[in-house]
Formats: sequence, structure tokens, C-alpha cells
Amino acid sequence: MTVGEIAAKYIRKTERALEELEVTQKSTHLDLEEISGVIDEAKRYLEDAKYYLDKRRFETSLASVAYSEGLLDALRMLGLVKFDW
Repeated sequence: MTVGEIAAKYIRKTERALEELEVTQKSTHLDLEEISGVIDEAKRYLEDAKYYLDKRRFETSLASVAYSEGLLDALRMLGLVKFDW
């Protein structure tokens, strides 16, 4: 599998996770606005990944989608959102 194919696969997976994402109300010091800010940042990294994939800058695309996934995983691990990969 090429780097471009891997990036495209990760992009699809991250898009699906963002579509299914559900914010939970767990005891935390973060408010909904702060959680939404992290989700928005993950969306921006995903858009960057798609842009770079289209430009055939596969390594940059893969790095961008990995950042997006990392932000989403962190929110999920903290119990602040729910989704499946």
C-alpha cells in the first residue's frame, strides 16, 4: 500500500468518526465550547489532509490526518466524546 493510499484510508476513517462523534457530559473542568474547539481543530487537520492528498503530498497528508485522529482519540480517551473507528 502506498503512502497516498494509506492517507486516503485514514481520511475516510477519520471522516466517519467525526460524522458519528457524540459529545458526552462527563465530569470535567472543560466546557462544551472548549471540547468543540478541539473537535474543530481535528476537522481542520482533516481538511488539510484532504488538500495535501489532492496535491499528491502524501506524507504531509498522512501527518495531518494522524494529528486529527490523535485529537479525537484524546477526547475519546478522556470520555468526552463517543465514536468508533
